[in-house]
Amino acid sequence: MKAAFHTLGCKVNQYETEAMKEQFKAFGAEIADENDFADVYIINTCTVTNIADRKSRQYIRRMKKKNPDAVIAVTGCYAQVKPEEIMALPEVDIVAGTGEKNNIIDYVRRFLEEKKPQTHIKRYEELCEYQDRGIITSMESRTRAYIKVQEGCNRFCAYCLIPFARGMVRSRDPREIVKEAKALIDKGFKELILTGINTALYGTEDGFKDKFPMWVSDEKNGMESLISAIDGLPGEFRIRLSSLEPAVVNADYVKRLLKYERLCHHLHLSAQSGSDNVLSMMNRPYNRKDYLDIVEVLRKSDELYGISTDIIVGFPGETEQDFGDSKKLIEEAGFCKVHPFKYSKRDRTAAALMENQIPPEIKNRRMDEISSASEKAVSSFLTKCIGDRRIVLFEEQEGPYVTGYTDNYIKVYVKGNELNCFKEVKLLEIYKDGMKGEI
Repeated sequence: MKAAFHTLGCKVNQYETEAMKEQFKAFGAEIADENDFADVYIINTCTVTNIADRKSRQYIRRMKKKNPDAVIAVTGCYAQVKPEEIMALPEVDIVAGTGEKNNIIDYVRRFLEEKKPQTHIKRYEELCEYQDRGIITSMESRTRAYIKVQEGCNRFCAYCLIPFARGMVRSRDPREIVKEAKALIDKGFKELILTGINTALYGTEDGFKDKFPMWVSDEKNGMESLISAIDGLPGEFRIRLSSLEPAVVNADYVKRLLKYERLCHHLHLSAQSGSDNVLSMMNRPYNRKDYLDIVEVLRKSDELYGISTDIIVGFPGETEQDFGDSKKLIEEAGFCKVHPFKYSKRDRTAAALMENQIPPEIKNRRMDEISSASEKAVSSFLTKCIGDRRIVLFEEQEGPYVTGYTDNYIKVYVKGNELNCFKEVKLLEIYKDGMKGEI
């Protein structure tokens, strides 16, 4: 049996796809490329925007045309929140929610025997226990590896469906995380990326401290204790956090992380807006000053600390002044990367019922403007990095260049052919989507 996997969305989905691949390989399946002919296609979906939903449907139809006899199994966040919509697609055979990914291989085997459509969705209140997928030691990259540490979110931002799709906050056993980290280091991975649905919520749920008393104290929260434990492992590697939510962390929280030497000088801090008015409507429990206080702490430790972010344009009720505040934030924070996107109305969220929905033509114009402001900010950040020396982890060969990322998340191009190694590089000039450098 050939199985192909198509993943949309976040780093958690990427990690969970790797876990499903290992299950299929253990069953004896051959893993095919996502665009190749296969007997089974597993689509791990995202539902952050309507566009993500549409991409899932397009892939489903494309692969069914490639192999009309293939089994199509759809899992992930889109499957969790809209199972009836997906099951109504004539190409789909299996729908499994976010709490059912561990069982995908069993559902496929059952379908091959019975040839009957299946839907497996747990209710929100049933998404309350962390489902460990075992130790994952194989990744598409041979250099960087994701480690999932946490599941769920309880913040219910006004625009976001993810708490409904992922359920309650629950954290993975820290001992299993450290064990997985050690196994990945032993296999030669040089960068470990700690990821979760809301990573900063690791260890904050009721009962975690009672279950793991050695991992939470007045001096260290769960996430800091986890970083500390991995930081102390032997080997040549570094640690990167996939993101921290300013809705959860503050400047003091971030300051405590700066002492860990293996932790990369890069954080993804999702601002979502630079307007206090819009942040309040979004149910984001911080303001512009709180956000910039975090930026200040990071830049005091390293003036070229890489900070990336997400910005939503066209949120209901966003005025031109509000939008202007977002553009100003991009300039003031000096981001190394910005991911702007248009507000997407999602059923069941508070924002879907708000008045003053922004017309598409205004969203499009604001998207163009924020994209331009983002490009200028990134160019300014990279210009400041010219002449700086950073440690680069080289990962891929692109023509005459080896490419990799600095600790502060700049893609670097250097002539050569050594891969999966750290090198100190002098940054020379802006080039393509990053910078040229020399060893």
